[in-house]
Amino acid sequence: MWVTQRAARILEGHPAATEDEKFLERQPPEPFLASDPWRALRILSEFVEGFDAMARVGPAVTVFGSARTRTDDPIYEQARAIGRLLAEAGYAVITGGGPGTMEAANRGCREGGGLSVGCNIELPHEQGMNPYVDLGVEFRYFFARKVMFVKYADGFVILPGGFGTLDELFEALTLIQTGKVRHFPIVLVGTAYWAGLVGWLRETLLARGMVTSTDLDLFHLTDDPAEVIDLLRANHVEGDAR
Repeated sequence: MWVTQRAARILEGHPAATEDEKFLERQPPEPFLASDPWRALRILSEFVEGFDAMARVGPAVTVFGSARTRTDDPIYEQARAIGRLLAEAGYAVITGGGPGTMEAANRGCREGGGLSVGCNIELPHEQGMNPYVDLGVEFRYFFARKVMFVKYADGFVILPGGFGTLDELFEALTLIQTGKVRHFPIVLVGTAYWAGLVGWLRETLLARGMVTSTDLDLFHLTDDPAEVIDLLRANHVEGDAR
């Protein structure tokens, strides 16, 4: 167990310092701008700025997908078509504001005459906001950004992506499953891409009782951009009826 050199000299022949003692030990002073209280203020400011910017966004759908999708990839055109159809159906489109699939959805939304929103994240190796964003909000912290994705969306559309996309998918499923947010539609686009994951959920998690069959009804699977819109609309009609 770790102890300071001073404590080691004092406690020679005695038990090592307890966790409480280490916690209460005075630490070397650090500049306020590098301290946890300052970080807390900065986090609060991100929420305030995000809420202020997003409050004027009307009905919206958040679209997720890979930043690595090339413009010549069929997924790019699929996301672009979905963005355009969402705009024509009266939805704003919210994305992470980056390149790839996010850019495609924002691009389609603008082409369809809708409000194109980007919630960008500060990363060391990623590009900045894509050129098809009309309303852009910058974030340092993933968790603040995720709140905006959920709070201001009437549904999630999730195209093929990597760890970040999976993180956003499973966070949304968990929030709905645990009743932390209202039930809103989650549409996975790309049946071949998602088949392995869905199969694992059914054959492993469901089979071992880790989730219920109702949990697996929390998402829909399709390849058709038009069906994405139909699924979103159907859910909203059901929600209004409730």
